Amino acid sequence: MKRRKFITLLGGAAAMWPLAARAQQPGKLPTIGFLGADATVWSSWTAAFVARLRELGWIEGRTVAIEYRWSQGRQERVAEIAAEFIRLKIDVIVTNGDSVDTARRAIAAIPIVFALANDPVGGGLVTSLAQPGGNVTGLSLQATDLGGKRLELLREIVPRLRRLAIMVDVSYPDSVLEMDEVRAAARTLDTEVVPAEIRRAEDIAPAVEAVKAQVDALYVVVGALVGAYRTRIITSALGARLPTLFSNREQVQAGGLMSYGPSVPNMFRRAADYVDKILHGAKPGDIPVEQATKFDLVINLTTAKALGLTIPETFLVRADEVIE
Repeated sequence: MKRRKFITLLGGAAAMWPLAARAQQPGKLPTIGFLGADATVWSSWTAAFVARLRELGWIEGRTVAIEYRWSQGRQERVAEIAAEFIRLKIDVIVTNGDSVDTARRAIAAIPIVFALANDPVGGGLVTSLAQPGGNVTGLSLQATDLGGKRLELLREIVPRLRRLAIMVDVSYPDSVLEMDEVRAAARTLDTEVVPAEIRRAEDIAPAVEAVKAQVDALYVVVGALVGAYRTRIITSALGARLPTLFSNREQVQAGGLMSYGPSVPNMFRRAADYVDKILHGAKPGDIPVEQATKFDLVINLTTAKALGLTIPETFLVRADEVIE
């Protein structure tokens, strides 16, 4: 390559490097604190986040540092990680909605981006979607708007549905809000709701055991604890021969029956855009919360067969993904 062409290419590449990274002193990189529930469960979401950062010019280990920590859905662990992030002088934290309150109590000034939140306003994470205020912003799953739709879809493939168990981590306010919305939708569909409340991983199997003889299906409300222990939930439900309804495809890939909700990897890609803005100087409270606009319907035929369910062809045609 000719010297002049090489210099031109080098200059073009330098123009793409994030301004904040170039402003750092040698050896001192902007640092992201990435706080998730479980490394394995979050692997595809983490990869989507890092890939989008790279597209934006933030290259891990070169122009940005990322500190990964995993809470296993335990709020006491979230508080410990938040304190650690303070000591590490993290520039911005990426997490999910149910970790925000705990982290925020320990962190007054560090910007926080939630990649997933059921109802950011109703859950008290932000003042409004348009003007979040404070040091928190991110993306909304719109879960409180989707509970009724999910229930309608479930009734199409479980026509005998008369009693529905809802598994919910009651320590997470957003999850309780979704449960209340599903209850309201169930009343209009003449469906009785039986709560299956959990607060820790040890509650999962007993909760399923307690409701299995009373209900026809299990609606699982998203949350950090649920995400970290999805395999335990799915295994317990299959053992009880209960069809399961989730909000994202990853749970269906793991053996759940059905999901309806936004693409989580895409939300983590969008979270990277928020981080990019903050590292370039934007204030979280000035960045509007983004709501998902596209929702995917995913069905696991292998699980359906194991449960003795026949999925109507008309339903399969409408599905965005069929896992066999």
